[in-house]
Amino acid sequence: MQACISARDISFSFGVGELAKQILFGVCVDIMPGEVVLLTGPSGSGKTTLLTLIASLRTIQSGTMNVLGHDLQGATTNQLVEVRRSIGFIFQQHNLLGFLTARQNVELMFQLHPEISPAHARARTKEILSLVGLRERLDCHPSRLSGGQKQRVAIARALACEPKLILADEPTAALDSKSGREVVKLLLNLAREKKCPILMVTHDSRVLDIADRTIHMEDGRVVSTGLGR
Repeated sequence: MQACISARDISFSFGVGELAKQILFGVCVDIMPGEVVLLTGPSGSGKTTLLTLIASLRTIQSGTMNVLGHDLQGATTNQLVEVRRSIGFIFQQHNLLGFLTARQNVELMFQLHPEISPAHARARTKEILSLVGLRERLDCHPSRLSGGQKQRVAIARALACEPKLILADEPTAALDSKSGREVVKLLLNLAREKKCPILMVTHDSRVLDIADRTIHMEDGRVVSTGLGR
């Protein structure tokens, strides 16, 4: 079985020359279809940087990275866009557009998928927002939503187009215990039913029991891996 994510000797620095600060040091990671893997470690250990490299939101500087069968190092812009279309990314800070409603923020994702009809996009948007508990808030702008509700819109947006890979950066940080568990169950069902792997950065001890594996990072390096549950 081919890994959905295969990273080898990934190193990464911010800045150049004397101002360069190395963030990742020879990181190796494999994620298999249907796996739920938690990426843990203290703040500043490189977890989010690794996640954005996998998502092709940053350019590979050193090492090799294959995501969903695509080699990211040296890939063209069009090839990287193709990879991004298959990934649902849940940002820690929501990244919602304030001038759009919850419904419109989710429907926006379908612009990357012209093969999906507008009617299906509308129906799917309503369905996924209802699944995350926002049936009554479809037409609210982010300014009228709580922090937890904004995060649920962000999660719905990531799941709307049925991605082949979910990357999540602290998806439960702004959610209460009940909402956090509901969202985690939704992600877990996606992983199991669609064989969609999930790589989740988290400090939330409440979700540790859902993982197949944990990968622990410190100072830009993978220092340990372990079985979940």
